[in-house]
Amino acid sequence: MHRKNRASSFIEFIEENQKAIVTLLLLVTIIGGIVAFRYYKHTREDPEFCVSCHMMKEAFKSWEMSKHRDFQCQICHTMSILEQNKMLISFVVRGTESTRQQHGRISPWSTCKGCHLADVAQGSVTLSKSYGHAKHVFMQKIDCIKCHTGSLHNFLPDEQACSGCHSNKLIHGMGMEGLSCLKCHSYSEKAPKMVTKERCLRCHKDMPGSGIMSSLNCFDCHHPHGKIKPSNLDCLKNCHGNEAKVGQHNLHMTKAGLNCQDCHKAHSWSIGKKEAANLCNRCHQLKDPATFIY
Repeated sequence: MHRKNRASSFIEFIEENQKAIVTLLLLVTIIGGIVAFRYYKHTREDPEFCVSCHMMKEAFKSWEMSKHRDFQCQICHTMSILEQNKMLISFVVRGTESTRQQHGRISPWSTCKGCHLADVAQGSVTLSKSYGHAKHVFMQKIDCIKCHTGSLHNFLPDEQACSGCHSNKLIHGMGMEGLSCLKCHSYSEKAPKMVTKERCLRCHKDMPGSGIMSSLNCFDCHHPHGKIKPSNLDCLKNCHGNEAKVGQHNLHMTKAGLNCQDCHKAHSWSIGKKEAANLCNRCHQLKDPATFIY
């Protein structure tokens, strides 16, 4: 009897306060929705959420100083609903013990192209055009992580990564042995070799900027991955095949056994009266250099 009276009293209470109960439930639903939405926004868009979850102070500081500081952590460090729940359950069961996860070290690399795709085709955010990215990213389908480091929001190119694919491209001689590939090959260049004459002149500043052969690229004669210093045969084979038939060249090359570089000094090449004064008289009496070509 008591139970029936309680049940009927409860039903009467609901019927008498139906509007108030519906209003209360509606308010609870609205407040719950607002709280859930704010929590969702906090977890999905607020970088402060990352610091509250784990020991991320060092990573957070590096993010604040990086070029990506204007983008929320969650744009790159994405988590699916399944991964979120797995991490939550793991945290409840295992406590503060580290949990294997993908949003820290794996998923960020898959999101790079989301922002850089249009720019990578032309270089990157900071470069206008790039043969290097076009070839490696689009033609050879190489992932960003293969070439870039990812140490605490520092995504500089990994200078050791090139040798993983280009193991046969060694640098030979002339003090260049210790240089990395990226010292010469710039991804911002439009040229297929990703290197220009201007790039060479950043180190070799004493090279003349005008005169004979100054319009050529340095690597037309010098091949750092093969033979860096051209020989007499290289000169004759590649460009100057007819020179042996001009003037006294054949006489000096065959009878005297001279090489091109014995008379023509690299990067100046031309021989005038001033050069001839200290050159021709080593073997014979000085003559007007103009008579040499007749």
